[in-house]
Amino acid sequence: MRGFRDRDFLQTREKFFFCVVSPFHPSDRVISYLKYIPSKLGVWGRGEERFKRVMRAYTIPNLLETFSVLERSYPHYLFYSPVYNITMTAVPHEHVMKHFKPEEKLAQLFQTSHLDSLQRKLLRLVSFLAEASNVSLNSFGVTGSILLDIHRPEFSDFDITVYGLKDSLAVKNALTEAYSSLSSVVQCFKEKALKAWCAKKARRYPLTPDEALKIYERKWNLGVFEDTLFSIHPVKLEHELVEQYGDKAYHPLGVVAIRAVVCENADYMFLPAVYCVRDVKVVDGPSATDIEEVVSYESLYDNLAEVGETILVRGKLERVLDKQTGQKYHRVLVGSPEGKGMEYIKLA
Repeated sequence: MRGFRDRDFLQTREKFFFCVVSPFHPSDRVISYLKYIPSKLGVWGRGEERFKRVMRAYTIPNLLETFSVLERSYPHYLFYSPVYNITMTAVPHEHVMKHFKPEEKLAQLFQTSHLDSLQRKLLRLVSFLAEASNVSLNSFGVTGSILLDIHRPEFSDFDITVYGLKDSLAVKNALTEAYSSLSSVVQCFKEKALKAWCAKKARRYPLTPDEALKIYERKWNLGVFEDTLFSIHPVKLEHELVEQYGDKAYHPLGVVAIRAVVCENADYMFLPAVYCVRDVKVVDGPSATDIEEVVSYESLYDNLAEVGETILVRGKLERVLDKQTGQKYHRVLVGSPEGKGMEYIKLA
């Protein structure tokens, strides 16, 4: 059954738009972050109904700002998770007025004759991706402002979802090949645009511009099509999920810095991105001898490290209890509210 998937959107009674985070949710609410709220001065939307973007950038400091907005007047959207042992934003089911599904919106656009310039360009891009990768159009979706019909053709970009591991890999391979051709309709960031991207990431994250450049060199899912920026977001299908919310419990143990070798990365395309690691050395913080994985909720660090490569990580050390098997081990989480934007994954 189609559940709440990563990159879906929800609209609440207050007309707030929340973006769904990952596929793991409690039985009575949906873990998500607040992105748009109604505002007469907002630049998103058409006609009299306007919205402003609360989540201005996908960073932990900006996420914490949305917590403050909700805490003052809408505390029912704040939720303490006994599973993750943190407070997060989550929409109770009874407050969901509409569930926006990216694949349904894209299918609707393909059946609509009256489209604006951005929507038409989107369909050209998705058609190219489908043909180049031999992936069905049914495996794609569109999220972000276009999904919500609040986009502005003059400055909005494309946020495209791809469903399933097999099709996501096919799209990745097709895009990687397309970037290598100077005549391709899709291009990766170059020169001035690339320099600006690296500088922006260095301002927002604990990275140097050169470290940001190393990260972008692995970013097959960020590019340009007909002068419009696009991003691709792989999303797991329900039958590909091997666990549910609550199958594991996490206990925080403080901030740690480690050096480790990646030994498996099958889930590094998705949110959360997972890197199984070996030969772990704790450089700073509490010690643990059984750190088995690095998990990132910061999408900047997805698709980053290949098997056999060494990574440097700063994040929250957590003790993990697998309730299904009784197994106990440790992991390092990157993208936690406690990290306050100072966590990272870097290539050594």
